[in-house]
Amino acid sequence: MSPPGGKEGGRRRRRGRAAGAMADGNADWMGSLPAALRSYPLSNLAIPGSHDSFSYWVDEKSPVGPDQATAIKRLARISLVKKIMKKWSVTQNLTFKEQLEGGIRYFDLRVSSKPGEIGQEIYFIHGLFGIKVWDGLMEINTFLEQHPKEVIFLDFNHFYAMDDSHHFFLINRIRSAFGSKLCCVECVEYVTLQYMWEKKYQVLIFYHYPLYREFPFLWPGNKMPAPWANTTNVHKLLQFLETTLEERSRYGTFHVSQAILTPRVKTIARHLVRGLKNTLVHRNLPMILNWVKAQKPGVMGVNIITSDFVELVDFAATVIALNDLLLEEDDSSSKS
Repeated sequence: MSPPGGKEGGRRRRRGRAAGAMADGNADWMGSLPAALRSYPLSNLAIPGSHDSFSYWVDEKSPVGPDQATAIKRLARISLVKKIMKKWSVTQNLTFKEQLEGGIRYFDLRVSSKPGEIGQEIYFIHGLFGIKVWDGLMEINTFLEQHPKEVIFLDFNHFYAMDDSHHFFLINRIRSAFGSKLCCVECVEYVTLQYMWEKKYQVLIFYHYPLYREFPFLWPGNKMPAPWANTTNVHKLLQFLETTLEERSRYGTFHVSQAILTPRVKTIARHLVRGLKNTLVHRNLPMILNWVKAQKPGVMGVNIITSDFVELVDFAATVIALNDLLLEEDDSSSKS
């Protein structure tokens, strides 16, 4: 991880205050849900997630990742270019531990080997390399040990510079990290909090690569669809989220609503030094949060909702609170 002190230390202190505010009461939210919701499929609950979850720290000193175009790799030989890339690669301020304590339960993960490095070590990546995947898994497992009723979703959805031997290495790391906490593939509708607690499962792994078929604890990527709006326009984003919810499969999958805006090349060119947070996120988060507040979980409602910079607004608590609507629905149906 990056060294404390200086600018980095100041950022950490600010981040610590934000994480403290966000974590208030959310570290055990699943374990604290009313009994009636414990028998709901997890695919019908509202669950907060983070986009590019690991990108709170990226390494400016390492080579540019294999997820980038050749032209960017050439440009990045100039150190200033890497500093600018960092401003646009970082989509979260909080570490895994801080996100978990704040209530985040779904993690969007992109991983890569380091071309030219000896061995098969795998790193998180978003333009620039992040921490080792193993270190992130250990941090997550420590939280789970301390919070045995919390359940998390790890979505490994992009792989770079990885052959089958790298995948086997990574899958063994996942198994070593979580062991008996790993939930084997099951009918989605069976997977409730009650089911997870009875089996002492806490982790669902989604693996978007054909090798998932060889391991009972790897869920296929198509069980976790995450339609992507790919727009800088908040109105187009919200319309897209509505449309994809209407098209959501009624049964058999989870569903991710990616409440995120994606910069285009010209957006980055116009706002080089401002970065993602100051250009797109700050300005539009209130509208995105208002959309979240208007949602309802359930069979055809929202399930997992992801955001950038999850601590900037009361994102996790807002998503978690949507589950109260399921209780109101139960009350009204029992009275009718």
